[in-house]
Amino acid sequence: MNMFTFSPLLGWGVGGLIALVMLALAIVEVVRHTFGDAGDETMPTCVRRMLICLTVGAMALGPSMTVSTTSRAVNNTDVVMAVDVTGSMAVKDAAYGSNEAMTRLQAAKKAVDDLTRTYADSSFAAVRFGASGTLDVPLTPDAAAIRNWAATLAPEATSVSSGSSLDAPLDQLITTLKEIRSAHPNDAIVLYLITDGEQTSVQPRRTFSTLRHYLNDAFVVGVGSTEGGKIPLIEDGVSSDSSGDSSSGSSSGASGDSGSSGNNGDNGNNGNASQQWVTDPDTGQPGVSKMDETTLKNLADEMGGSVVELSAKTTMMNGRSAAASKKWSVGVTAKQRTRVNPVVWPLAAAAAVLLAWEMGAYIAMSRRLL
Repeated sequence: MNMFTFSPLLGWGVGGLIALVMLALAIVEVVRHTFGDAGDETMPTCVRRMLICLTVGAMALGPSMTVSTTSRAVNNTDVVMAVDVTGSMAVKDAAYGSNEAMTRLQAAKKAVDDLTRTYADSSFAAVRFGASGTLDVPLTPDAAAIRNWAATLAPEATSVSSGSSLDAPLDQLITTLKEIRSAHPNDAIVLYLITDGEQTSVQPRRTFSTLRHYLNDAFVVGVGSTEGGKIPLIEDGVSSDSSGDSSSGSSSGASGDSGSSGNNGDNGNNGNASQQWVTDPDTGQPGVSKMDETTLKNLADEMGGSVVELSAKTTMMNGRSAAASKKWSVGVTAKQRTRVNPVVWPLAAAAAVLLAWEMGAYIAMSRRLL
């Protein structure tokens, strides 16, 4: 709806002062012509000068038209995935949608694939963390790029690991989420932290509550089992994670436990005789890694999110995560805006005509007086 209003270009203080001065001059002109010594000033001349003052005063008040418009903002969903690649993710005690045993990282890869499908038409960013956090894939609408990234993930070498620290990706996540929020203020940002929740570092873990400011929702996705399994020893440059086996990277270069029949369902605890395990320095025996449900819940509480534990029955295609993908779907928001358009040009044109008339009359009078 269009409405007429005043909006002084120089502000109400300066504009109002100019308008009052011009009004006073117009009144003085009329009074002087009517009751004072106007000399040879004619009535048209008085009216012309009065109109010049009133026109300039009206221009100072900024006559304007308010125009209401409706803008449509597209709200996209930005999904940030942070995947744990510490050595414990090579433990073969996970399941994803079936009873088939797999490594925790293999379950994480399947979860990433499903997330790219449940969040259709969204944008994605991928962070990998082990000894440190790294943004591998900046925000992109290319879901295939995220799936390709997940396919290349492998547990970090045992020599690199100095104890699992769950806050390793925190600094990178803060930077990434802040940049996304600044670039896309209307988007919904959802974080998926995929980990076994194991914290073995002697340093206390920092809180993830600082991420709340940037997130609309968060999910901590637990992989593994509470019974746990032994951790394969991973040499530099050798991956213990493959599509069909849970262990490679033994000191002799053996490529998994496919040669030991009947042991595939034993949570990775039975493999080739050459398979080496990470030992517990306190006992000298192979260490056992377990999914830490308490830590997973604490992480979710700090971010104001939820916990999803992957299992033979629970995947990213069902449960809370699937419901969230529908909630944070692409949407359009209509916003009402009011714009003020100054309408000064008609008064400016009238003032120009009056001033030209005044100048012409002055020149003509000067010539008569010569």
